[in-house]
Amino acid sequence: MRIDLHTHSTASDGTDSPADLVRNAAVAGLDVVALTDHDTVGGYAEATAALAGLEAPGDLTLVTGAELSCRIDGISMHMLAYLFDPAEPELYRERELVRDDRVPRAQGMVAKLRELGVPITWEQVARIAGDGSVGRPHIATAMVELGVVDSVSDAFTEQWLANDGRGYVPKHELDPFDAVRLVKGAGGVTVFAHPGAHKRGETVPEAVIAELSAAGLDGIEVDHVDHDDATRARLRAFAAEHDLLATGSSDYHGDRKTVRLGACVTDPEVYREIARRATGAVPISAV
Repeated sequence: MRIDLHTHSTASDGTDSPADLVRNAAVAGLDVVALTDHDTVGGYAEATAALAGLEAPGDLTLVTGAELSCRIDGISMHMLAYLFDPAEPELYRERELVRDDRVPRAQGMVAKLRELGVPITWEQVARIAGDGSVGRPHIATAMVELGVVDSVSDAFTEQWLANDGRGYVPKHELDPFDAVRLVKGAGGVTVFAHPGAHKRGETVPEAVIAELSAAGLDGIEVDHVDHDDATRARLRAFAAEHDLLATGSSDYHGDRKTVRLGACVTDPEVYREIARRATGAVPISAV
């Protein structure tokens, strides 16, 4: 089985519509794909409907999820939440707080970049974001269009949009311990996304991850394109020591990044354990 548990659509900052994401996952030969847009479940209905239209619909299973924005001790981190009840009131309220802060935050970054001499406009960023949850990748794409940087990843530096970079503006983010509690309360499963991605900025100390594990964190994303071999080996050993599930995922964003679907995958036994632990929702397969 080929299982990719971290992907994004136009519901947040990917370039594939939710339906296209499902179709592309099938073409890529995936058996399971998780839709984990940033702080939103807005792509669920379209992705689910697309399953039925596949040439061989029973060959692909959809896992519903989200990537929640969190921060602890001034360090930004992302929490993957799988198979939770999207209507659970407390988690829904927190997701809306994060989403409501995205537009003023993005407008603040546009203002900062203009002060730095970048001829970016809010209208340009809003056009790129479309109906998705606006975020830094949309601003980075605008910078590519303007010729300020060569690629989206080149915008995520201290010079521009990296955490605490010259154009960075913080947003409302969950405390990760609250995120674990809220997702658990909604029947979901939690996995700390790309915990060793040092090039994105400061990372959460392993002592804190151990505390999160004791508080109910289910797993950590080990196999990720931002983790080199040494980091993967260290994280895999850490997961084993702390009884955490070790997942693998592409963190696919469509054409916005060069990473392809299935670039990293999750062991089938780990996937089955995630599905077993979840009580808020079940994986969806159109037969």
